Amino acid sequence: KFVPLSPADAIFTSPAYLRNNPNKNPASQDLCVRRVPLSKIKPHLLEKEAEGKLTEAFCQGLWSGLGYAYQRHYLSKKYQNTTTTAHQLWTRPELASSSYEPGTQITDHFEVVSKTPESIVVRCGGSPLEQGVRASDGLFEMGVQIKKDEGVAEFRLKSVFYKGLGKADGPPMPAHVFFAHKLYTKLWMETAVGNVVM
Repeated sequence: KFVPLSPADAIFTSPAYLRNNPNKNPASQDLCVRRVPLSKIKPHLLEKEAEGKLTEAFCQGLWSGLGYAYQRHYLSKKYQNTTTTAHQLWTRPELASSSYEPGTQITDHFEVVSKTPESIVVRCGGSPLEQGVRASDGLFEMGVQIKKDEGVAEFRLKSVFYKGLGKADGPPMPAHVFFAHKLYTKLWMETAVGNVVM
């Protein structure tokens, strides 16, 4: 389900957000949350949860899963080459096994900008080969929080999109585009969670 994203969320004070949204332009933002009983999570991931293995597996499932397959195929046909993008992750096996360390680039559209045991944040909205402030930009966070007292793992997909260049009067996404984005987010959530459950 989608829940409100607090204006005080740490993503809005992250170095990547402050650096790439210098004019503090308004954002299109959402937070999708899925709670899964701990009894359904693969035990070896829970055993190494403090090392971030559950978060990594969640991330691996998202990028290597069917939910991202069409976009990955499209981006591969358009941008994959043996020179400028050869170092990036493109294949399902690569996406399914990466540990997603900062600096990892995914299908010439995403780059990992931060990683903790509970969260992996990627910059999106353009090619990671373009490192400066962009006209269209964003951050996408894949996060996991274990709530032992409730017996659940809470999986989160957080999106924040904004115009990096110039001054914007409102959020960058029209309502119908943002609605489609939310449907896509739900699909990503299902394929990502599918990688961590028994």
